[in-house]
Amino acid sequence: MASQKFDQIDLQILSELQKNGRMTNVELAQMVGLTAPPCLRRVRALEESGVIRSYHADLDAAKLGYGITVFAMVSLRSQAEADLQAFEDYVGGLPEVRECYMLNGEIDFLLKVVARDLQSFQSFLTAHLTSAPNVTSVKTSLTIRTAKQLAGIPVEA
Repeated sequence: MASQKFDQIDLQILSELQKNGRMTNVELAQMVGLTAPPCLRRVRALEESGVIRSYHADLDAAKLGYGITVFAMVSLRSQAEADLQAFEDYVGGLPEVRECYMLNGEIDFLLKVVARDLQSFQSFLTAHLTSAPNVTSVKTSLTIRTAKQLAGIPVEA
């Protein structure tokens, strides 16, 4: 997939919105050196092209009762496209699974899973992951702490 070309102002807009998606268009325009109407046109164009996919709030999991984060490495019996898609669809319906990546190598999928506590994770693991169709093994690692967690991607403006 070819990447689009962005000018310096587009990159500044993306960088600022990635830091704070709640700022007003007037604030954003001032930060990037534009007036409000052309800034809004650029933001809309970035949204319509799919470069800006969504806006969301970054929630504190622990304050909402999700005390643990676990990474689960899942191996499947079959890697046929239909089986891979079926697994992706299955985990897509599990709210505890916050991220799912298909990998190259021994492990087929890496999942980021949140749970209220170790007991609830254990229940989730046995009820939903290890017993899922086509799953041959699940290896898990409980996080101790998060040293870095940045949303988005590096935008060089």
